[in-house]
This record gives sequence, C-alpha cells and structure tokens, in this order.
Amino acid sequence: QVQLVESGGGLVQAGGSLRLACAASGRTFSSYSMGWFRQAPGKEREFVAAISLTGGSSYYADSVKGRFTISRDNAKNTVYLQMNSLKPEDTALYYCAASPHYISRREADYGYWGQGTQVTVSS
Repeated sequence: QVQLVESGGGLVQAGGSLRLACAASGRTFSSYSMGWFRQAPGKEREFVAAISLTGGSSYYADSVKGRFTISRDNAKNTVYLQMNSLKPEDTALYYCAASPHYISRREADYGYWGQGTQVTVSS
C-alpha cells in the first residue's frame, strides 16, 4: 500500500506560479513511478506529467510542456510539480498517483491515488 497526500494548491493570478507536492508513505517510494493528473469541472481527468522511478525520464502533456516541471526526491518520498506561467485553463483538481510501471501516461497504470489539491487560476 502507498498513501499519497498532495499539498500546495491555491488561488493564483494568470501568469503566476505554484509548486505542488505529493508526500508518499507506505511501501518503498522509489519502487514507483509517479504521475500528476488533473480534472476540471465537467471534464474527464487528464494526464499532466509523469516521472520515472529514478527521476531520469519524464513525460508531459502538450498543454503544459515548457511551463510545468515534475521532479522527485526519493530521500523525502516526495514528488513535486512546479507550475509556471499559469493560465485560467489550468484550473482543476490536481491528483498525484503512483504506478509500478517504469513510467506511464496511462491513468489505468496507476494503482494509488491521492485525494487531490485544488488549483484555481484567475484571469
């Protein structure tokens, strides 16, 4: 079992930045790749970013590429999502998730999920 707790969400103006964090407890954190997903009101949950077990590889959705950066600190059992140049369309509930795969964009590959942290970007 892996327990995930997100933090760092909030209200920010367009063009601003936020850093989300996801703290993991339970089984060995470095055994899991990590991902961030988001769900806006009335929309399906979508992939945002993923990072491999060791942090050597990462994937991004086209909509956030160049603005968001995913990173992990295996010593602290934490994964981060640095979000810069935020846009109103980034408003969503952001979830972190853990996968036993090396790295994945697929929601179905993630077996553990946090409760989410709200990000609201005002125009």
